[in-house]
Amino acid sequence: MTAAGLTDDSRARPGVESTPERDLPAAPSTPDGSGPVPARAASWPPQMYWVRTTLVVVGTLIVIAAARRVSHVLLLVVVAFVLAVGMDPAVRWLGRHRVRRGWAVAFIFVGLASFLALFVALLIPALEREVQQFAHALPGYLADLQQRDDWLGRAARHADASARVQQVIADIPGRVGESFGTVIGVASTVVGRIFDLFTVSILSIYFLLSLHRLRRTVAALTSPAHRDQVDRVLQRSLEKIGGYVSGNLITSAVCAVATVVALLALRIDYAVPLGLWAGVADLIPRVGAYLGALPAVVVALAKGPVWGAATLLFFIAYQQFENYILAPRVYKGSIDLSPAAVIVSTLAGGTLAGFAGALLALPVAATIKVIVQDVVLANRLNRTPVDPPEQS
Repeated sequence: MTAAGLTDDSRARPGVESTPERDLPAAPSTPDGSGPVPARAASWPPQMYWVRTTLVVVGTLIVIAAARRVSHVLLLVVVAFVLAVGMDPAVRWLGRHRVRRGWAVAFIFVGLASFLALFVALLIPALEREVQQFAHALPGYLADLQQRDDWLGRAARHADASARVQQVIADIPGRVGESFGTVIGVASTVVGRIFDLFTVSILSIYFLLSLHRLRRTVAALTSPAHRDQVDRVLQRSLEKIGGYVSGNLITSAVCAVATVVALLALRIDYAVPLGLWAGVADLIPRVGAYLGALPAVVVALAKGPVWGAATLLFFIAYQQFENYILAPRVYKGSIDLSPAAVIVSTLAGGTLAGFAGALLALPVAATIKVIVQDVVLANRLNRTPVDPPEQS
């Protein structure tokens, strides 16, 4: 029996399975059939690809350059948006009590403006009187300091501190007249800050009035397949930003109460307005602690060097408590960030972008965490993100 016959018998024999041949595509051959066509070398992308790439790069550079030129305006817009998101829960709470959104926004801003006006009316005259008293009492403090028989008194006598300070005070009117340009510069800076505050207030009002529609509008710009996911991420991100603002208000309230109690314990005059100022200034990242402590320290120095030093030590100790104990715990509950993440984000943001970086560090960190949880990890772990409660 031939090999072909054996092959046929094996195919026909029952119980014996043969392996089917795979249908493989035939390799292309040359027109004369002499062999396969040699593989082509990789070709460059078409010219239009490079044109589009160049246009995208140039457009990106133009947008970055424009953003750098209007960075101050962008900062005001971002601050106004963050404040609007932080006040939105109060607006929605009034809405649940049958107050229209426009009236709710008006009530909130009128209340804030009234509080600021009352605060300024109480603090500024008291601070002005204390500064004048301190200026009159300063030469006597320095004279008493020079009579002390310790290293501090000897250093004051060696530097002739009393005569130097009296000379500086006497030269202040002349220096102010000679530095008219500096005075104008300071005045223009103050006017500019007032204009910035007015701009942020107006933008916050507009953002609050349209915030309930903004999230749905942004989500509608995306494809229908990703619209629900984008809407969910936006809603959770706005909740985290609102939690940041509420956390900042909590820490500022604690600062105000602690300062009032400490100044009352030290028997410093005008403890209540000075404590309120410390709480309001605490809302400002980085420089708020110094702005809040300065008036209280000046008023305490008007009473005596010992009270001034004690007040300064209180503010130093409280800032350490707030930065490393209070703020991490408050923000952990409001924006769901660990204490380590709060500290690192604040330090990194302030180092990279100064005031703006410190202001936006925690909202940005909380938003990044939401995106990672609801987009990256949810897709990789096949986990459906939990929908946040619907906002009214």
